[in-house]
Amino acid sequence: MQFPLDLRFKLLAIASQIYVRDAQGALVCYVKQKAFKLKEAVTVFADEGQTQPLYKIAADRMLDISAQYHVEDMSGRKLGVVKRRGLRSIWRTQYEVSRDGALVFTIQEENPWVKVVDGFFEQIPVLGMLSGYVFHPAYLVIQGTGTTALRVSKQPAMLEGRYRVDALAALGEEDARLAVLSLLMMLLLERSRG
Repeated sequence: MQFPLDLRFKLLAIASQIYVRDAQGALVCYVKQKAFKLKEAVTVFADEGQTQPLYKIAADRMLDISAQYHVEDMSGRKLGVVKRRGLRSIWRTQYEVSRDGALVFTIQEENPWVKVVDGFFEQIPVLGMLSGYVFHPAYLVIQGTGTTALRVSKQPAMLEGRYRVDALAALGEEDARLAVLSLLMMLLLERSRG
């Protein structure tokens, strides 16, 4: 995986869709969240035509603040679990990513005030359309050792959601894959919360 990654959300779609491109502009994956489901379900495809599914991310329960999202490949091999830190995440978004019961990453908001101001500004008629150019929430992916591995930041955009994922430390291929898939799920959840 070649960082930085560029994530683009289609804003005018029934189901959330994300295009993930690498530093060269090549499509890494296409993500589509199933619409009208009580249990979150996301499929990650190799192509925009949705002919080659790569991964599934599914919630273990319906509509729960402490749901766990199981990440697995199409053969059913479990890659990891993403879990929101429940009530502790109300102020500062925080997710834990584990593999085989061991904590691998923590994803947390870099500065919670930015998201609060961005959310407030977004609600102002007419001016809210410009919020994508003013405030840029960022998230850090921290390894179990305490090293910050990735930084995700919202980018200026008018008619789409854009995020950039920068590598701050070297990650193995399997860890990078799990981190990016976890970030995708986290961004889908946080976007739906406002």
